[in-house]
Amino acid sequence: MKLKIGILRVNLVQKMKLKIINITDMVVLGKGSRLFKMSKAFHLACLCVVLSILGCNKNKDYTQIDDEIIQQYISDNNLNATSTSSGLYYVIETTGNGVFPNIYSTVTVAYTGMLTDGNVFDQSSSAGISFPLTNVIQGWQEGIPMFSEGGTGKLLIPSALGYGNRAVGNIPENSVLIFDVELIDVD
Repeated sequence: MKLKIGILRVNLVQKMKLKIINITDMVVLGKGSRLFKMSKAFHLACLCVVLSILGCNKNKDYTQIDDEIIQQYISDNNLNATSTSSGLYYVIETTGNGVFPNIYSTVTVAYTGMLTDGNVFDQSSSAGISFPLTNVIQGWQEGIPMFSEGGTGKLLIPSALGYGNRAVGNIPENSVLIFDVELIDVD
């Protein structure tokens, strides 16, 4: 099997050995490798690329980490939360007396969005904002239908149901999101 990296071809063998020939020479990797004279800058650039790829956490599974963060938040704030199979937690503080929305409903919600440290990243007016549930993050698509019209409470959303490994505005990547919500209207 041959591995091609830029202009360097390396034959992969079962017992690959790494030998550093000279600080200004290319590294020889295993049987069948070729020796190239390269600059220190090239070696440093290659090392940086390899370390960046190896150190990348974009595919890390945050399910357990988020659940521990949410459990700690629930404990610290003495909440009586219910969990779903997706990892979403919700708290019903006031039971509404209206209809329950579904994924295809347009809802009007007053809300405050914050991180687990209490930093507010978004907030509506008390009149709320109207939008179709199909246009919001998955945590809202699943969580808002837990409330009936007139209901209030909290959504504790793991990062996978929020913005995942993307930073959005002042929300860091892989953030658990907390929303205080009031479901004002369902259409």
